[in-house]
Amino acid sequence: MARILPISRPGRRGRGLSLRHLMLLAGLPLLGTSPLLAATELPPFPPSSEFRSLQLITLACSRENSTEPCDRARSLADPLMDHPRLPASCKDVLWDIRQLAKVAASNSYDRREGIDRAARILTDVCRQKLPAAQPTAGGPPRPQGGLNLISPSRN
Repeated sequence: MARILPISRPGRRGRGLSLRHLMLLAGLPLLGTSPLLAATELPPFPPSSEFRSLQLITLACSRENSTEPCDRARSLADPLMDHPRLPASCKDVLWDIRQLAKVAASNSYDRREGIDRAARILTDVCRQKLPAAQPTAGGPPRPQGGLNLISPSRN
């Protein structure tokens, strides 16, 4: 024998609460954005001298295959991995340095070449990209497309 379950509808109070909840949820993004944006000030970009010293220490690790420069290269690369302003390509190179800059039983060509490659591209990949200079407002107008045979400023 099939059992029939009654279908109940929410009362007036249930509908009012859901509407209030929806209004509250819709307004949360508007309330939460300004404090979040104010609190997320990024630290300054690391200076190029920091990348240059890491590059030189990494090359020393490759050349000498000893504990001191390899440990120092890994310890300098480690905090840069968590820097929020560095691009992913820079962090990939830093990851390679952390993985490859280890003392090996034999200082083979492949070991040296891997470490040297990461060290060579470090300063290029981790360079700060400056915004392009904006043209001055008083300069000549730039063409907007087409042939621009007749300049609108000249009659």
